Amino acid sequence: MSDKRLKVLFLAAEAVPFARVGGLADVAGALPNVLHAMGHDVRLMIPRYGSIRSEEFQFKKFARPFSVPVGPGHERAHLVHTTTGDGVPVYLVWDEKFFSPRERVYGFDDDPQRFAFFGRAVIASLEMLEWMPDVIHANDWHTAVLPTWLAYEGRYLRQYRHLACLFTIHNLAYQGISGRLLLTFAQMEYVKHLEVEPPGQVNWMAQGIANADLVNTVSQQYAQDILQTAAGGDLAPLLRQRQDRLSGVPNGIDCQVWDPATDPHISHHFDRSSTKMRAVNKAALQQAAHLPVRPDVPLLGLVTRLEHVKGVDILPAMMEPLLAGDVQLVLLGTGQPEYQEMLEGLQRRFPNKVRCLFRHDDVLAHRIYAGCDIYLMPSRFEPCGRGQMIAMRYGAVPVVHKTGGLADTVIDYHERPDKATGFSFSPFGPETGLEAVRRAMRVFRDRAAWEALQMRGMKGDFCWSAAAKKYLQLYRQAIERHAQS
Repeated sequence: MSDKRLKVLFLAAEAVPFARVGGLADVAGALPNVLHAMGHDVRLMIPRYGSIRSEEFQFKKFARPFSVPVGPGHERAHLVHTTTGDGVPVYLVWDEKFFSPRERVYGFDDDPQRFAFFGRAVIASLEMLEWMPDVIHANDWHTAVLPTWLAYEGRYLRQYRHLACLFTIHNLAYQGISGRLLLTFAQMEYVKHLEVEPPGQVNWMAQGIANADLVNTVSQQYAQDILQTAAGGDLAPLLRQRQDRLSGVPNGIDCQVWDPATDPHISHHFDRSSTKMRAVNKAALQQAAHLPVRPDVPLLGLVTRLEHVKGVDILPAMMEPLLAGDVQLVLLGTGQPEYQEMLEGLQRRFPNKVRCLFRHDDVLAHRIYAGCDIYLMPSRFEPCGRGQMIAMRYGAVPVVHKTGGLADTVIDYHERPDKATGFSFSPFGPETGLEAVRRAMRVFRDRAAWEALQMRGMKGDFCWSAAAKKYLQLYRQAIERHAQS
């Protein structure tokens, strides 16, 4: 089994470069490519949204239209096909009701119906592919129809009964809860109500956890957090029941995209032997942000979504005591209007020290990683996080809340000075966050200690190859578990 070339169908609601809202798209865009490069037959399937332009990706129609069993009868759909630049086949489910007429990925009142349709369409499309995977890798609640259908129906059908399923939790906060009439829409009324589901409702995240052969999260610490802390919420009892099937695999980053030695978006390339060139990037970032160009002032950077879970609500209380002194802050992000207003207020109070840029700007994100001295991630919960990994690869020192993947990847300077890669704080709050930044700023003044922190961070291996090997192990374990069930 360990040497067998695996056939894997990778399912996600979003994937780079086709559609991106958050980190799930980065995973779905990178992991299949790495597994393909390792010699495995991996294929990606996502919905075809209206924002995905056919002319940009050279789609071809695949086979014939097919019927998807939803609602009182069937809906029509077809597949379009393309390949990634690395050669991974990509299938997109094209329909005229749930996905293709809509420009956004999420945020519609009928999202549960839309993704139930996607799951049933994936099942229906397998008959046309003339290819059957060994394992389905389903990601987050949007794809939970697959492990659920396989557990209830697929196990009794000859062509599907061998199919194993790995279900990956990227963020437990999003669960796909709706009324149980959705099961009638999905023609899956046989699905049993789970104890963790509210009366009269179905929770697709819970169903995915309950029915997959194996379940994983995107960091070891997050796997523990959802069992033992508030991060698990109402699903903690179910997760504890399934903890013998639960593990954590840290995400990686695309080390070709995120490489300061070749990055086309930054002012000056550098690597571990030329970190002094970061000063050029720092000056360029200060100029772009219309802040005073000063090499001596600590420059804090943050690329984030403006959401409660990202901890942006504690930033003013964290930063105001610091901004009374000598420090600068550059923030890039979009999200909830109330947080934007709050941060605009901080910028108005400190116009020569704070610059908040409320937009999507991939080029500027690269420049923040390459130019800031300290990278902030005060997330309440962070299943994995990639900002801290990118920051370390670019020689920026992270200050993080000690949770989830942040706890796994950032070693605090005052806990392990010989192994440290950054600074962390716990419990969550503005006071502990402020103290962590103050500790970082004190070490910033010690150039030798700071450069040692930078070097250790830049030496870290955060590329996808290590994670891909662990996923291959999980696929094989899922196949073995499934065969025994």
